[in-house]
Amino acid sequence: MKRRHLTPRLLAALADTPVVFLQGPRQAGKSTLVQSLQSHGHAASYLTLDDAATLAAASADPDGFVAGLPERVILDEVQRVPELFRAIKRSVDTNRKPGRFLLTGSAQVLLLPKVSESLAGRMEVLTLWPFSQGEIAGQREGFVDACFAPELTLRALDAPRWAGLAARISTGGFPEAVARSEESRRHAWFDAYLTTLLERDIRDLANISGLRDLPRLLRLLATRVMGLLNLAELSREAAMPQTTLHRYFTLFEATFLARTLPPWHANLGLRLVKTPKLWLVDTGLLCHLLGIEAARLATDDLMSGPALECFVASELTKQLSWSRTRASLFHYRTHSQQEVDFVLESAAGKLVGIEVKKTASPSEADFKGLRHLAEQTGKRFLRGVLLHTGPSSAAFGKNLYALPVSALWQYASASG
Repeated sequence: MKRRHLTPRLLAALADTPVVFLQGPRQAGKSTLVQSLQSHGHAASYLTLDDAATLAAASADPDGFVAGLPERVILDEVQRVPELFRAIKRSVDTNRKPGRFLLTGSAQVLLLPKVSESLAGRMEVLTLWPFSQGEIAGQREGFVDACFAPELTLRALDAPRWAGLAARISTGGFPEAVARSEESRRHAWFDAYLTTLLERDIRDLANISGLRDLPRLLRLLATRVMGLLNLAELSREAAMPQTTLHRYFTLFEATFLARTLPPWHANLGLRLVKTPKLWLVDTGLLCHLLGIEAARLATDDLMSGPALECFVASELTKQLSWSRTRASLFHYRTHSQQEVDFVLESAAGKLVGIEVKKTASPSEADFKGLRHLAEQTGKRFLRGVLLHTGPSSAAFGKNLYALPVSALWQYASASG
């Protein structure tokens, strides 16, 4: 079993919170992680609502089911019986002992109104994503923390060539996909994964007709990855009413298939684009939807740039779930086409801009957007980092640096 970097934060939450909800994509490794916690001192009984008998008992009498549970319990895939959350609330209101309920679910809890209303103030929510590159390599990443350190130390890195990066992108991070070395077997797994997700999980969340439209819409979204999410344009291209499209996209978000990257803005007096960017949570899934294997991705100029940017979005999001620096992720774009792919904003209001370029030889021109962001945000701007596909690390002026993409997982955490 690979070490999951979220484990310390999960154990800390169980030590002082009555209910902890571990959410994340199906097959990201949630069940494996929660069952491993006994070796870390959290002994609890395990039940899954994927089991037909357990599901039937919980559905028939939620209060009676909860009342009969052991003192500490893990309930897996709990979103399948939303009525359980009110029963858990009533139980917690009479006994607020920490660590009583560890819940997991393949649906984003804050998008389920019954859940968020029932357990507000009683529950901590953590998200487990598919494997990060550091988890695959057995090393705890510290890139986000390094970006916010007082000084950014340049290091010699073992940077893979573009073909090696393309292989990482097309594999993605789902444990089952990572374990399969043959691309044909990974594609077979992704086919089965999407079938289960679209035909079961989404049916559980919403009683919708036209389920056959969802795979087509998902593939259309894959062609727009890392672009601005224009629902009106998508509606025309998909020949689908905007209300229907919005409902389907909400379901994709709720099941961790698609995500949006919000725009960063402050009172800058600028005309900023306020539209979010679209991305998919796993680049292996993205490449599967596009029908692109590693060899083609390595030579496909049309999709390799967006796929690389999506890969960086995914790795940054994973690191933000465990990094010491509490930061939020945004993009930056003005109507005059000045843009930065990613902006990290710390709780203290400091900004780190991150630009992604599919070039092995970065130049001064590649820093145009980062320089603009620095000029507009003044003292809030801590530094800008350009991630590229070459091997070199270099400074490009005050607080501006070029690093290989592999810095994402090769800047190790001090505690890793």
